[in-house]
Amino acid sequence: MSFKRSDCAIACVLDLLGDKWTLLIIRDLFFGKTRYKDFHESNEKIPTNILAGRLAKLEKAGLITKTPYQKNPVRYDYRLTKTGQSLGPVMRAIAHWGSEYISGTRTQIATGRK
Repeated sequence: MSFKRSDCAIACVLDLLGDKWTLLIIRDLFFGKTRYKDFHESNEKIPTNILAGRLAKLEKAGLITKTPYQKNPVRYDYRLTKTGQSLGPVMRAIAHWGSEYISGTRTQIATGRK
């Protein structure tokens, strides 16, 4: 992956995943959402231009793949790659920490792999 500003693993992960939206897209993929419209309709209401950019970034990084499901206009299904799926334990840990230490939140992460 080319998201490297230093040799610090945390800095590199933050460069890839550390914005306001990316982990929410990954969360939605774990819940079985696969289409642009599904991601856009999530409770957090990601703006369309940002959603398109984050999906492209995740694909370039090898965390998701896209497959056309419609030709005219071309529309895609998005799926986690094996590398993307390996974020499952990290996502569960973040969700657990948030539900334990941030009042009024709940753990909301799928436990299975898609």
